[in-house]
Amino acid sequence: MHTQQIDRRTAITSIGVAAVAGAAALSARPVHAAMLADEQTGFDPATNRYTLPPLPYAYNALEPAIDEQTMRLHHDKHHAGYVRGLNKALDHLDAIRSGSEDTSLIKHWSRELAFHGSGHRNHSIFWNSMTPDSGSKPEGAFADAIKASFGSLDAMLAQFNAASKSVEGSGWGWLVYEPTARKLLVMQSEKHQNLTIWGVVPLMGIDVWEHAYYLKYQNRRADYIAAFTTIINWAGVSQRFAAASS
Repeated sequence: MHTQQIDRRTAITSIGVAAVAGAAALSARPVHAAMLADEQTGFDPATNRYTLPPLPYAYNALEPAIDEQTMRLHHDKHHAGYVRGLNKALDHLDAIRSGSEDTSLIKHWSRELAFHGSGHRNHSIFWNSMTPDSGSKPEGAFADAIKASFGSLDAMLAQFNAASKSVEGSGWGWLVYEPTARKLLVMQSEKHQNLTIWGVVPLMGIDVWEHAYYLKYQNRRADYIAAFTTIINWAGVSQRFAAASS
């Protein structure tokens, strides 16, 4: 793998391979595979901007389950709004780093980055979680994983439906892969941002809860963070990046 500088947007781009594969399978347009991948992840390397990926089917293709008007509003207005918000947040964070904008705004724009980035990420997966050709069932290794994790497809769907129904306020229901145990889980998210972008692979972290530093630094969190930067395992961070990006 060639060493290269990680730009401000590709460092947080992590659209699922399964979503891309699903979109490629459903797309009727004769687009080169590499172009389709870039298109469906919603990022344009040529402009270095996040973009709104097209639906992998017609707006009315999911009727009667989801009507055409809802799909148009959801995709063209709501999802597009997340993409605009994501690019705007990144622009303001660029300005903060360059010194042309007040650093006191970093908390606001970090929250905006998380909110809009997660909205973009989640919807990109959502569109590709649906298909007008819905007669098939899980097969092969995926079917085996469902059985091992839940007992049966019916049991998984019952839990998924109940979990999605009982999300408080606005949020999501999810079927996820947990790589440590190598199993499937059903989860909820009541706020889709949670100061991250869903699907990212963590490369480095610092615990800033008071229990991590209070005995030595008391209320001087900035001093603790400065000390942390002197002991970063860059080799380990680099290895995690290589594994995540290969």
